[in-house]
Amino acid sequence: QLQLVESGGGLVQPGGSLRLSCAASGFTLDDYAIAWFRQAPGKDNEGVSCIGSSGGSTMYADSVKGRFTISTDNAKSTVSLQMNSLKPEDTAVYYCAARSDVLGGCVLTVAKRHEYNYWGQGTTVTVSS
Repeated sequence: QLQLVESGGGLVQPGGSLRLSCAASGFTLDDYAIAWFRQAPGKDNEGVSCIGSSGGSTMYADSVKGRFTISTDNAKSTVSLQMNSLKPEDTAVYYCAARSDVLGGCVLTVAKRHEYNYWGQGTTVTVSS
């Protein structure tokens, strides 16, 4: 059974850090790009970051560039999102998703969300003082 499970969300003060993890089971990260999307209340869904299969390339939304870092641990079949200098506007439910290499590499546009075959259940990040 192919599955993605996120963890690491929580409550943090502005300026703080969190590390999200996305654990994959039932498939190899060598064949999939993994992306993080987020959904904040009352806001459009947003593609945050993506890493290509085998960690070959990365992509970031302008809103998180320089603050978030995505990485892959193939041995653990896990993709992590290190989030630093968090802002209240980063508050959202964060989802990881997998897109087959057959469709190409990373994409973060919401219009392409349907090309991500597998999704996790989401983890909530709240940035507040």
